[in-house]
Amino acid sequence: MIQLNTYQIRDLNLAPAGEHKIDWVSQHMPVLNRIREKYIAQRPLADRRVAISVHLEAKTAYLALTLKALGAELAVTGSNPLSTQDDVAAALVRRGVPVYAWHGATEEEYFAHLTATLQFQPDYIIDDGGDLVNLLHTQERQLLSFIKGGCEETTTGVHRLRAMAAQNQLAFPMIAVNDGLCKHLFDNRYGTGQSTWDGIMRTTNLVIAGKTVVVAGYGWCGRGVVMRAKGLGARVVICEVDPVKALEAYMDGFMVLPTMEAAKLGDIFVTVTGCKDVFCQPHFALMKDGALLANAGHFDVEFNKEDLKKMATRIEEVRPKITAYRLHDGRRLYLLAEGRLVNLAAGDGHPAEIMDLSFALQILSLVYLATEKKEGELKAGVYPVPQKIDHLVAHLALEARGIKIDHLTEEQNTYLNSW
Repeated sequence: MIQLNTYQIRDLNLAPAGEHKIDWVSQHMPVLNRIREKYIAQRPLADRRVAISVHLEAKTAYLALTLKALGAELAVTGSNPLSTQDDVAAALVRRGVPVYAWHGATEEEYFAHLTATLQFQPDYIIDDGGDLVNLLHTQERQLLSFIKGGCEETTTGVHRLRAMAAQNQLAFPMIAVNDGLCKHLFDNRYGTGQSTWDGIMRTTNLVIAGKTVVVAGYGWCGRGVVMRAKGLGARVVICEVDPVKALEAYMDGFMVLPTMEAAKLGDIFVTVTGCKDVFCQPHFALMKDGALLANAGHFDVEFNKEDLKKMATRIEEVRPKITAYRLHDGRRLYLLAEGRLVNLAAGDGHPAEIMDLSFALQILSLVYLATEKKEGELKAGVYPVPQKIDHLVAHLALEARGIKIDHLTEEQNTYLNSW
């Protein structure tokens, strides 16, 4: 095995603060705790090496520590330079987990950290956005022979995986955790909905009620953002390219407009599409003075930042995480968190109870790959989360909340399965 540096982080002395964060979330992630209890004696991931690239904050740290408790050897990095929390990274290192990440990494440093994590020669990967997969298929192809499979956390990453699979470029099996019911129904909707507005409100300290909010994208994440905006008293406008989703937004009671028309109306713009150039120069030319621009998609490409720079006569940080672009006519457009994921780059991300469900799917999917499937049994491709895993996570979450449900009788099962 390649010999690695033990870690690349900002400051190991930050560990005590990170420990407090990890201890807090551990008390609010009951499904992971039940998985620990269920599997800790079996150690189903013993002798398996797992590389993790997920937004590196306290919930992710507890995911890593749970995998370690199940026997896995780990190397951990972040999936966004602005979402890494240096104190959490230090706490993980103190607990014996190699970490390669720091907050505010340059693009060169960020990819160096990803590369360092892969030099661990992992058997499995947990990816968020597809950067590890991309590196393995481009610059680090010599490591492909070690990879037996992995899991992908988010919508953007699954899109990239399916594009690769369609072109017969994906070299190993990946489970689309994002598409699991206990992921997108809860994480994408309730997690993104709450944490996006948490990031916007704590950063701006402005009221949402009475403002016009333009949300681009009415997928599961978009629905969550819209639901919370409506609850906060905003008037909501939806922009969509999918006619079915646009019709759904209309039937849900929202105004549906093209982006060029919506650009004139919005006080706050939130992008949740996973696509690039959702708003660019023609839109910026129409926006109100003082419009807030917040991205909740994985990459910082939904607002065209180059167009903003070209249009601006002055650029300055007016509050932490808020960049003001003053245009030639005096209007100011405010970009939050450099156009990166506002809920993580300007907040703490999804609530612990939400990530508990998503990370439970990650762990159980990894156990499934490592213990229930013989090497080579799953061909390269994108696979759904097995239904039994989704149901187990839901049952554990209900059990943790003291909720009981009914079960079908044999007679009812026979009735439902007969014709």
